[in-house]
Amino acid sequence: MVTVPNPVRSLERILGRDLRGALADDIRATRLSQARPGTPIEGADIADLPSSARRYLEATGVVGRPRDESFVAHLTGTFRLRPKQRFMRCEAWQCNTADPLARLFHMRVDLAGVVPMVGRDAYASGRGAMRGRLLGLVTVAKGEGEEFDVGELTTWLNDAVIMCPSMLLTPAVSFDALDDTTFDVSCRHAGRTVTARVFLDEVGHPRDFRTTDRYADLPGGLRRAEWSTPLSGWHDVHGRALPSAGRAVWKLEDGDLTYLQVVFRDDAITYNPNLVPTRPASASGG
Repeated sequence: MVTVPNPVRSLERILGRDLRGALADDIRATRLSQARPGTPIEGADIADLPSSARRYLEATGVVGRPRDESFVAHLTGTFRLRPKQRFMRCEAWQCNTADPLARLFHMRVDLAGVVPMVGRDAYASGRGAMRGRLLGLVTVAKGEGEEFDVGELTTWLNDAVIMCPSMLLTPAVSFDALDDTTFDVSCRHAGRTVTARVFLDEVGHPRDFRTTDRYADLPGGLRRAEWSTPLSGWHDVHGRALPSAGRAVWKLEDGDLTYLQVVFRDDAITYNPNLVPTRPASASGG
């Protein structure tokens, strides 16, 4: 029996209208495997951490829950490429895993409201990479190398801090407190270490994440710059704390560039899902 490609599904994939399917294929190709949640995290497991890190983990609902090994997120928001450019609608599907440490991110941006640009960012096997294609065919952005290895690992760390804090409870991650509302968090992987500073609100939820371990893609080329992801409006979702909205900001010499705005719906994140769902049935012939 020969499988016949579904032309409608293929077109949807090219135009970024099936990001979930593209992510599922990427998970298969990257060979990310299913892992069961770990044992429940108890107060004793975080007792030796700095006080501000403990406040954060308690406020985000980590204690009493099994350690998460993976999550899939579906996010919507707006995006722009350059300062003063109008924000455009965007949608993203992503998967992050703890072991192996990996991140796969697929996004569609509707340029001028109608022309899709499809992007993929990834960190897998200790290497980072990104690409962007207009109409799913014309490559308009592509990058790999040490700058992307560092930047994508840093983005994995950012995702864990915001969306899946129990992923941080591993020997690869360390905390260093500055005061009761601020701590530094570092992640070591594949021979490199990235660090960020996390600022907490009065409850213990993150209100900002700042780091210089990322590179901005500017007209003059890649440049190391401070990257910030301020958050607002935390709320409870089945015992977990989730922000209502967030932004991604480059802090540049000529001013801040906010390039991404994201909304977190209550159902935005699925923890420890089936990473390789059954492929949808397709037409076939013999």
